[in-house]
Amino acid sequence: MDNGSNPVGGARLRDPRYDILFEPVKIGPVTARNRFYQVPHCNGGGYRDPSAAAEMRRIKSEGGWGVIFTEQVEIHHTSEITPFIELRIWDEDDMPGLAKMADAIHSNGALAGIELAYSGANGPNLYTREVPLAPSHTPILTFTSDPVQARAMDKEDIRNLRHWHKLAYRRAKRAGYDILCLYGAHGFGVIQHFLSPRTNQRTDEYGGSLENRSRLLKELISDARDEVGDTCAIAVRLSLDELAGEQGFSNAQLRDMVAMHAELPDLWDFAHGTWEACSGTSRFKPEGAQEDLIRGLKQLTPRPVVGVGRFTSADMMVRQVRQGLMDFIGAARPSIADPFLPKKIDEGRIEDIRECIGCNICVTGDMTMSLSRCTQNSSFMEEWRKGWHPETIRPKQSDAKVLVVGAGPAGLSAAHKVGLRGYEVALAEATAELGGRVTRESRLPGLSAWARVRDYRHGQIAKMTNVNVYRDSALTADDVLGFGFENIAIATGARWRRDGIARYNLLPIPLAGSMPVFTPDDLMAGSLPTGHVVVYDDDHYYMGSVLAELLVQKGCKVTFVTPATKVAEWSFNTLEQGTIQARLLETGVDVRVTRGLSSVEADGVTVACTYTGRTERIGCDAVVMVTARLPEDGLFLALKAREAEWADNGIASVKLIGDANAPAAIAWATYAGHRYAEELEAPPIGDALPFRREVARLKD
Repeated sequence: MDNGSNPVGGARLRDPRYDILFEPVKIGPVTARNRFYQVPHCNGGGYRDPSAAAEMRRIKSEGGWGVIFTEQVEIHHTSEITPFIELRIWDEDDMPGLAKMADAIHSNGALAGIELAYSGANGPNLYTREVPLAPSHTPILTFTSDPVQARAMDKEDIRNLRHWHKLAYRRAKRAGYDILCLYGAHGFGVIQHFLSPRTNQRTDEYGGSLENRSRLLKELISDARDEVGDTCAIAVRLSLDELAGEQGFSNAQLRDMVAMHAELPDLWDFAHGTWEACSGTSRFKPEGAQEDLIRGLKQLTPRPVVGVGRFTSADMMVRQVRQGLMDFIGAARPSIADPFLPKKIDEGRIEDIRECIGCNICVTGDMTMSLSRCTQNSSFMEEWRKGWHPETIRPKQSDAKVLVVGAGPAGLSAAHKVGLRGYEVALAEATAELGGRVTRESRLPGLSAWARVRDYRHGQIAKMTNVNVYRDSALTADDVLGFGFENIAIATGARWRRDGIARYNLLPIPLAGSMPVFTPDDLMAGSLPTGHVVVYDDDHYYMGSVLAELLVQKGCKVTFVTPATKVAEWSFNTLEQGTIQARLLETGVDVRVTRGLSSVEADGVTVACTYTGRTERIGCDAVVMVTARLPEDGLFLALKAREAEWADNGIASVKLIGDANAPAAIAWATYAGHRYAEELEAPPIGDALPFRREVARLKD
């Protein structure tokens, strides 16, 4: 057996190489304490969960960020993006929540920023039922293709728009915000709609030339200065490139516009043109992916510049500043994965940073209108609801010992957090490798960042003298009963099914024994099919497309079959569905959508149209089933069957967690491990909710 522990090191000082990141930077009338700038990001809470959102931002202030922003805040009821749940600054009822967030951000010395948004051509107004307004007559450009059009603004509408912004400026100032940012990026802001020739076909002084198309931006910033004077900084967030060539607002046009209005705002904040391009997953976008687009912009203006790029490396951050690319290191996802990233760099604890893996599970909270999650930081959006903190946890309740069986994402998370509480922990892994599914999946094309889930937790565990790691330690129920541990967490993972059961087929399908049928587990173990392979994907997340890509790399001809209308349908929520489908088409994969698998024969498969039921045959040499998974819960069931023996063997609790309990995405597994640690030996709560929530008050 291998004991992976060693003593925790002592306190250290910041590496002088990183001193530049901690220089104060002036933004108009205010000064940021350092260059760490949490750019606006959504969280799935918005107006529904204001206390949860405020406490999440407070934690970042505690973690050392110099500037912390809200998400986009809708300034007026004539432009809202229901069903998405964002903050609002419509009237006085919104003020307490916004003020609470500003106070939370200020609590540890950060500047509070508010991103003011009028969505224009992106606001369907499904809640308010107001007619949307945009620069020109245009369909509403939403994710869900709502059957709504916007009316072209006339001069009175533009005067009203300026007035509504003035109301928002006053309220934002009164709520305590230091930086007011006008949102014109990612296609979500009326400013971008005026700047872009695609959405602005006006022939008056607000359309045509770049000078005319930027007139509204100039007026809105001028109005802001009139309203807030020298008490608040004025920033603007713009798209680096709309990715529509000269028909859209291109990078070249952006440069001309910045040069034309170099001193207009107090700060320029630049992000890629679409949200999908700006916040691409690590599978398709490396750290600093927007560098070429932002290079040289800082030289066009004396104002400070913010840029983003999923920055997790302190050395990369320093290079961005020293090479004159940006003044502030903008971050959304890295600030979610580790709210204490600045403090850890400041204290010389680089190895303690929970690096963002770029999976975009955080984005799925906004896209599904639910509270966001983070694969790396399970406390994200649970700071207020459950009182969880990303760096600290309450001390142990007793001297009881804990056995964690399985060192995948759930087991590693449980062992790490239970160890932080001070319990004596043994982590037993049946194989020689730690990490379970994240280790196996990280070897697949584009998923190397998944290994950060394992590396961070194992790195932290290795410094704990109270946590012992045992590899090659497959355990039986007799072993567990005889060890003398009071609390047992079973985190033995799951396996992929081979029988076709998933959403389309709820019962096993006919399988010809002579046709080779593989699962993702087989491919990740190195057992690969050859020839013409049908990949059947009824999982609808990343695994099917990743395996298709792997097989193409290995020389196979691949037909991708799915009962969904799109490849990797659920990855729409991680902003990568279009990129995934394009990748498969570009690599020569034959894509067959709306086709459910009916049977597997000796020389091929039969599939059925999910709409008409019409069948067709596809000849092939092998089939890869990417369907549902089964929990590996044998050890738990064996222990449960002998529950009468627990007390005699000193066992107080046996808990099944992670994929062994119910297979899901990796973030669900790390959350399960964290929750196990938080709730270990906690008093029973009966019928009470295990979290706090806010309920809308009734009004007459």
